[in-house]
Amino acid sequence: MDELIEGARAAREHAYAPYSGFKVGAALRTRSGKVFYGVNVENVSYGLSICAERSAAVAAVLADELEWDSIAVVADTKLPTTPCGACRQFLAEFNPKLSVTIANLDKVHYTISLAELLPHAFNTETIDS
Repeated sequence: MDELIEGARAAREHAYAPYSGFKVGAALRTRSGKVFYGVNVENVSYGLSICAERSAAVAAVLADELEWDSIAVVADTKLPTTPCGACRQFLAEFNPKLSVTIANLDKVHYTISLAELLPHAFNTETIDS
């Protein structure tokens, strides 16, 4: 997991956050072992911004890597910051049991499952009932 955390930390340096200054990096590992990186990219129309987690996820989809194992997310916060609700739902589309490691720049980190972060995700079972 340290490799994913370090990858997310390095990716974070490339985030585009001119409005908030809140840079986030993510590293998403697929079951095949490939790692995809993402950063948050802000927009003057703030609702059009994209989070680091979804940025990494889109890169994996583009490479046709749809089976995900784990993700690490790094931000410069006192305590590690969890993915936002939109990112949780987006990630659950591909693996509701995804392992999520969150870390800060001081190397404080912990791992939790996406199912624990989003216990009642909207899914095909919900809409097919």
